[in-house]
Amino acid sequence: MENRNNITVFILLGLSQNKNTEILCFVLFLFCYIAIWMGNMLIIISITCSLLVDQPMYFFLNCLSLSDLCYTSTVMPKLMTDLLAKRKTISYNNCMTQLFILHFLGGIEIFILTAMAYDRYVAICKPLHYSIIMSRQKCNRIIAACCTGGFVHSATQFLLTIFLPFCGPNEIDHYFCDVYPLLKLACTDTYRIGLLVIVNSGLIALVSFVILMVSYLLILYTIRASPAGSRAKALSTCSSHITVVILFFVPVLFIYIRPTTTFPEDKVIALFYTIIAPMFNPLIYTLRNSKMKNALSKVWCQKPFLTGRQII
Repeated sequence: MENRNNITVFILLGLSQNKNTEILCFVLFLFCYIAIWMGNMLIIISITCSLLVDQPMYFFLNCLSLSDLCYTSTVMPKLMTDLLAKRKTISYNNCMTQLFILHFLGGIEIFILTAMAYDRYVAICKPLHYSIIMSRQKCNRIIAACCTGGFVHSATQFLLTIFLPFCGPNEIDHYFCDVYPLLKLACTDTYRIGLLVIVNSGLIALVSFVILMVSYLLILYTIRASPAGSRAKALSTCSSHITVVILFFVPVLFIYIRPTTTFPEDKVIALFYTIIAPMFNPLIYTLRNSKMKNALSKVWCQKPFLTGRQII
């Protein structure tokens, strides 16, 4: 515990040491951050101000958009500030706080994506029982469970890291505080802790990813004999979800399912689940979803809200 106090500030090496590259990245990420806020806020306001908020799929989408905004805001402001700064530093306490919040919101996002897949499975495979199974009370309990799961996951990561002794060096080869770069700096054997991180982060992501893929395979199997129109509609909805899942889960699995090692490519891979996925989620869910496009046009053009309610 005393050795840990030798390090009060960490230096973030960031994405690049080239000033011109950093300025270019700043402009690019500023555009991305604005797009993330605009896209997700459009979804949140459009769903909240229409009857879509009463439908489970859009209720979960609303929560996902809010989670995306909070998740990316944990990283982006600090990243953009550091791109313009000569010395990129973060205090020990702020580093641990960022680690906790990032994994808390990331865990929530993983569980919400799993809940959305479950919702589509029930809607398509058990349509007659959908309204009973996916009642508002059940949806609220699912979101509460997602938040609880995210907290347990993050608290575990936090406890695995907070007691590590850091006695130098203090340079984190990343643009935010994460477990593996911190384990690399710890002046103690972190092999067992690394295994626990794999169990806590890697296996959670892997199990959730497998559940998601199995649910979509069951959906595809169920709709194989459906009429062409219904099949196309179900495929359109599910393909949007699968695209989001791949954008988020594949990079996460690349980072966390392996032993405690870091690669230079990790920083670029991490951009996918911290910036790119939250930015593309609104586009994926609106451009390929006629009900979302209708809600956007009705809400923002001051037209009457939707009155019909459909499962898909």
